[in-house]
Amino acid sequence: MKVAFLGAGAWGTALARHLHAGGHELTLWDHDTANLGVMAASGMNRKYLPGIELPGPWRFEPDLGQAWRGSEVVVLAVPSKAFRAISQVLKDFTGFLISVTKGIEFDTGLTMSGVLEASCPRARVAALSGPTLALEVARGTPTAAVAASRDPEAARLVQELFHRPAFRVYTSSDILGVELGGALKNVIAIAAGVCDGLGFGDNSKAALVTRAIAEIRRLGAACGAQPETFAGLSGLGDLVVTCFSPLSRNRTLGERLGRGEALARILADSVTVAEGYPTCRAAWQLAGQHRVATPIIAEVHAMLYGSKDVKAALRDLTTRDTKPED
Repeated sequence: MKVAFLGAGAWGTALARHLHAGGHELTLWDHDTANLGVMAASGMNRKYLPGIELPGPWRFEPDLGQAWRGSEVVVLAVPSKAFRAISQVLKDFTGFLISVTKGIEFDTGLTMSGVLEASCPRARVAALSGPTLALEVARGTPTAAVAASRDPEAARLVQELFHRPAFRVYTSSDILGVELGGALKNVIAIAAGVCDGLGFGDNSKAALVTRAIAEIRRLGAACGAQPETFAGLSGLGDLVVTCFSPLSRNRTLGERLGRGEALARILADSVTVAEGYPTCRAAWQLAGQHRVATPIIAEVHAMLYGSKDVKAALRDLTTRDTKPED
């Protein structure tokens, strides 16, 4: 198939490399045209996936308006803050649009598939999510993911497109739950990183992850997702890998906060986007709108947007009133 990738960061590049092995014809676009040129000349994305060779031939297209023309499938791997602007360029597209971005739009509370459905009414929309660290996918490490869509044919197409021996793909009709799980776990991963930065152990992080699943499930169900989705790959699976892996950008952000670094410096140093930072604000707003208790998200929000001291946030979280486990 002819597949266009919009976004050539670590995740977009890793997935494009994965699809190339399946014999698909690929076009890559990115806002960083200089890096596209380096990729074309060197056969490597040194900025985001150093040491990983890119098989060719690929078409590198710096013009967004031309990058997706003639493609049957467009994969969007751009940061959530740019997602709506990019999707509006695709308003006349009639093929399959696949979001691999994990985020929530602050102004509307929509997941990325919701943004696509609003901007591209003629397209068939799906999402691919799960415990999928870009570097491990690029290396061919065994991985599992879930292809989600309200359109069964779209979900099956994504499954067939990406499924390979080292990349097992399941399907789901609960695209909202799959996307919320993938987005909200990034917020929790920041909290997990704070635990690491403060020098806590595995007991602390295991308790955090377990309580976080209950919190994510409550908020997801209030938004209309199926509660059982959060026990799957894009819920528990993605939460575990993002909270424990040293490759996780969101966990690393939290770890640096826990060590006492200033948030502004951390964000300025980052080459890639930690989606948990903008998602936290949107998640906190959603919880308020739906009147759902999300104490972990609330404390992360206070640290990121209220300049709350990490130790004070921890104290307030652990001294909450006792209650039954739900």
